[in-house]
Formats: sequence, C-alpha cells, structure tokens
Amino acid sequence: MSYNYIDVQPISGALGAEIHGVNLAAITDDVFAEIHDAFLKYQVIFFRGQNITPQQQVAFSARFAPIGYYPFLQGLPECSEVIEVRKEPEDKLNFGGVWHTDTAYLTKPPMGSVLYAKEIPETGGDTMFANLYLAYETLSQALKTILDGRRGINSSRKGDAAAGRQKSVDVNPKDASDVQTEAMHPIVRTHPETGRKALYVNQGHTVCFEGTSPEESAPILNFLFGHQIRPEFTCRFQWAPGSIAVWDNRCALHYPLNDYHGQRRVMHRVTMQGTTPE
Repeated sequence: MSYNYIDVQPISGALGAEIHGVNLAAITDDVFAEIHDAFLKYQVIFFRGQNITPQQQVAFSARFAPIGYYPFLQGLPECSEVIEVRKEPEDKLNFGGVWHTDTAYLTKPPMGSVLYAKEIPETGGDTMFANLYLAYETLSQALKTILDGRRGINSSRKGDAAAGRQKSVDVNPKDASDVQTEAMHPIVRTHPETGRKALYVNQGHTVCFEGTSPEESAPILNFLFGHQIRPEFTCRFQWAPGSIAVWDNRCALHYPLNDYHGQRRVMHRVTMQGTTPE
C-alpha cells in the first residue's frame, strides 16, 4: 500500500524499516493502520526520537495484540506490563544474548515485542534481526520436504539463553513455579496474518526434533541455525535514546550484541500475546 500518514524507509534488502513522522504517544487509527501494514511487510519496524511513558508504551503495544508477559521477571512497579532489560558496566552477559525468537518454550509464544531505549552505551549495543521467511524459502526442496510437518522441542533451560537472563531473574524475580518451560512447535510455521511459511527454530530455545535426541538432531539443527542468519537475511539497528523497535516474533529472529562491556544499557520491553504456532 502507499502511505499517506507515515514515511517508511527500508534499512536493508532483507527486512526492517524506519518509520518517520510519527509521535507514538498520540496516534490515530488511520496512522496505526499504516504502521501495522509496514510491520507485516518489513517484520521489524523502528522509530526514532520518541518520548513516551511506560503507560503510553503499553497503549501503543496493545494496538497490535493484547498485552502478554515475560514469565520470569517482574514488571516495573508503576506499570507491571513493562519489564526492564538492563546490563550494568560490571556485567559480562547480556539479556537474550543469542539469536532467538522470544519464549518459544510457551504453548503460545508472543506475537511480538516493543522495545524502547532508555539508556544506550556510547558505542555498541546494536540489535540484529533475521528474516525467517527467507530462511525457509531458500532451503532446497528436498530439505523442505523433510522439515514440513515435523515439530521441534523448545526449552527455557537451554544454556546460553538461560545464562543470559539469570542476573535479571536474581535481581527482580517473578514466581515462575507454574510456568511452562517446554513446548513443541512446527519446524515450519505459517504466519497467521500473511500466510507465508517461516523456519521456526532458534538457537536460544530449540533443543531437538520430536522423537529424537539432541545429539541426533544436532547436525540438521546446527545447519538451520547457521542458515537462518546468513548476512543477506539480516539487518542491524543502531540504537539511540528514544528509539523503539517493534518486531514480529512469528517470522523474525533477533540478537542483541554484547559488545559494550563497561557501559550501561537500559531498555523497556512490552510483549504482545500470540497464538499457538501452526
């Protein structure tokens, strides 16, 4: 569609676009309709120079889908739907510091997330994104035939992702004793809004194929993990205070780079509810 209210500038050939001319603290339904169209087309969209409260971040996020939750962390005291993602100068690991889709170990993983930059290091701290449509579409037909109809086991306990969140959990824990920590999802999922197929595995959470051991699954999964982050499938976003990213968890991976040791990075995140992958 052509855009009458927003200016959309793609940032790579694979995915991602910056949207200009919008104040997210106060948008109309017509403006949001164009934002949502760009979101589905580009899989991750970015805004610059925003100044919003946690409540306004939640209100914007809720336009996409009902607000979800992150199972292991408490939200902000003044707005429980927003969690703080923080790395202090002395920390070695960062939150979510591996290529992943969010909480794929839930029966209904989130539709997407809205991440708002509060404090950014002088250098580093970019986030990368990868197009899972392209990852699937560029596989050989023989491998597509093997993968279509198969399911993968996803776990919250897989090493790198679990280690990266541990400090945040220790500082601001949420009672997660009844949280589901393992789920089975299609290796190839169909996006419920676009109808396109996406390669739905990720290094952070996917452990093995249904009915196999991690050791048996490793050769194919390791190939897929590498294939889906080929440079031509990715984009990279450089944050500034007031920047916002909105990504589609159903068809895009993301990876926050951990290249700013000795500096602080503080982000506010809201998660939107998703559906069971099919």
